[in-house]
Amino acid sequence: MTDHWIYSFTWQEVLLAAGILILFLVFRKLFTIYIFRLILTLSRKAPTDLVTNILLAFERPVRSFFVFIGFYLALIYLPFPAEFDALFLRVFRTLVIVHIAWGLFNLSASTSTVFSKVGRKLDIEFDQILLPFLSKLVRFALIAMALSIIADEWGYNVSGFVAGLGLGGLAFALAAQDSIGNFFGGVIIITEKPFTLGDWIQTPSVEGVVEDISFRSTKIRTFADSVIVVPNSTLANEPIENWAKMKKRQISYSLNVEYGTSRDKLRICVERIDKMLRSRKDIDQELIIVRFNDFNESSLGIFLYLFTVTTQWEEYMKVREDVNLEIMKILEEEGVSVAFPSRSVYMANDKVIEEQKGSL
Repeated sequence: MTDHWIYSFTWQEVLLAAGILILFLVFRKLFTIYIFRLILTLSRKAPTDLVTNILLAFERPVRSFFVFIGFYLALIYLPFPAEFDALFLRVFRTLVIVHIAWGLFNLSASTSTVFSKVGRKLDIEFDQILLPFLSKLVRFALIAMALSIIADEWGYNVSGFVAGLGLGGLAFALAAQDSIGNFFGGVIIITEKPFTLGDWIQTPSVEGVVEDISFRSTKIRTFADSVIVVPNSTLANEPIENWAKMKKRQISYSLNVEYGTSRDKLRICVERIDKMLRSRKDIDQELIIVRFNDFNESSLGIFLYLFTVTTQWEEYMKVREDVNLEIMKILEEEGVSVAFPSRSVYMANDKVIEEQKGSL
């Protein structure tokens, strides 16, 4: 049977309904240009920028909501049959949920200051990895919550649906073991904070600079300028050496001089090298060891153990080069030569000694 109720609308009712819609469209324009900007200007003078962030997050949802309010009021003004009132109300309530979720979704962006405010209250430090990760998690929860509320609004049994998931939950968990392991691996990395974005790390499987971390994996740019994507479960179960956490950088080696060096010369060289290192501002003064410590097979060993103040690779190499040149200068001034690996062969018949010398 064909319904003819739509033909019962008078031109006055239609025009008045259209006027209601136009009124809200005009009010939306005025709100955007004048009222919202005024409120935003006043909020920026407040001691905290939290209110400003909330206003910016809800700006577009509020502008959109004015349009839907106009449509809703225009529709309920028209003399639709009574059964349509419940439908219109349900649609309106759904749009309210969508727009609130939309604003909260914008507010939970990783660039929002809300997380930092909450972190200060709870004494939690959000770094460059934790913030995007937590933002994605909150946004996922917001979408899931909004969908469940909308489904319940339209009469779907959400609790029954969730309970029904338990039947396939075990099979799903078994099929998604790797994904679940990667997710919890990411959680471990986030909470323990062995590194952050931009850190130079080294593991048994990869070495490079951390570029990004997601629910499943971590992206690391190697020194060959390629990108390696490592599953979080793998990374969480490996020893991680974070070179970016160094407060100083180690220099350690043995300086071998010839056996013909006298005891006095050797002592003077050790003392001068130690004094030279302790006078340098680019060498950390907390621990410097320069000691004659070994009688090697073909040399006398002077052990050097020290740290540079800088941890940057290029600066570290420059400091190391300068130290080596200063040591060479001291050895030259004292007439001490660096030892070459050598082997002596004794001929029993003619008592000739042959010395074979090679390069370092």
